Amino acid sequence: MKLHEQKEAYLMLEDGTWYKGIAVGKIGTTSGEICFNTGMTGYQEIYTDPSYYGQIIVNTTSHIGNYGVKEDEQESAGVKFSGLVCRNFSEMFSRKDGDGSLQAYFEKNNIVGISDVDTRELVRYIRSKGTMNAVISSEILDVEKLKEEVKKVPSMKGLELSSRVSTKESYFLGNPDAKYKVAVLDLGVKTNILKNLTDRDCYLKVFPAKTTYAEMKQWSPNGYFISNGPGDPAVTSYAIDTVKNILSENRPMFGICLGHQILAEANGIPTYKMPNGHRGLNHPVKNLISGLSEVTSQNHGFAVDANAVPKDSNVEITHINLNDNTVEGIRLKDKNAFSVQYHPESSPGPHDSRYLFDQFVSNLN
Repeated sequence: MKLHEQKEAYLMLEDGTWYKGIAVGKIGTTSGEICFNTGMTGYQEIYTDPSYYGQIIVNTTSHIGNYGVKEDEQESAGVKFSGLVCRNFSEMFSRKDGDGSLQAYFEKNNIVGISDVDTRELVRYIRSKGTMNAVISSEILDVEKLKEEVKKVPSMKGLELSSRVSTKESYFLGNPDAKYKVAVLDLGVKTNILKNLTDRDCYLKVFPAKTTYAEMKQWSPNGYFISNGPGDPAVTSYAIDTVKNILSENRPMFGICLGHQILAEANGIPTYKMPNGHRGLNHPVKNLISGLSEVTSQNHGFAVDANAVPKDSNVEITHINLNDNTVEGIRLKDKNAFSVQYHPESSPGPHDSRYLFDQFVSNLN
């Protein structure tokens, strides 16, 4: 399908608001929770991040597809998001070492999208109304039928998704003769998180999401990493139980994004669904321990309840978001465990926060 054919496509929001545009990718219908990412680059990394499973992404940057795709820039084995909304979509790409166009990539991976949407207006609308479900279709062009389709989309709140994107079998990564062994609980882990660990002399065994602590412990790792991933942390009970057991033996632990939320839940601190979430490459975060600020890459729709943290004297807030004061990091005073809400590995994004991997490795000694 060539974009110059200008086949129609529709975006329908769950409140009945709809947008007309041009079909992108595969001709078909897709659905999910609609959310927006404000990053100006890194679209391929976003689309292959397992944390976006079940979500339709609105890219706010004006041009999407202009530098094509590269096989080695994927953050997982394949595309994980549900669909794309953008302003201008380019079939042509300018990067000499690109492996192909984004249009061909979408067709290969069965991704449905829509372009020529006023994304500035759409994002302003979502920000005022809150994140909601949506349907994109280039085959159902009847607005009333699309209104019925969007009613079928499940709410992200109360949805367990990590087991759908996690590895099905354990696997090893890195140098077997490395100084440290780290057990990774894969709730939807990104490739560059694993790379940041192997680059720091860690040999990894990556376990499926529902692996128990007893199973992971048999490998005798020096520490445990709890990964990012999609869905509602409050219903990811199997991971909460695993983290509780790791903490009971005071093993070194580091959590990112969903892993951060799971650590909070394991300590009786609830999480909640945010009106819009944080998704982009320039979120300012303050490290309350060092007093320094860092520019961070973020992707999450749930957050830790800041009001509940002081109720547990063993849990300390270590990082806050400077835009809205939400919790961006915690550590346990009586355990060797800490976590952050954002993505220190970035990919895409700035590398201000990669010191956190060094901090974790230093805890393994």
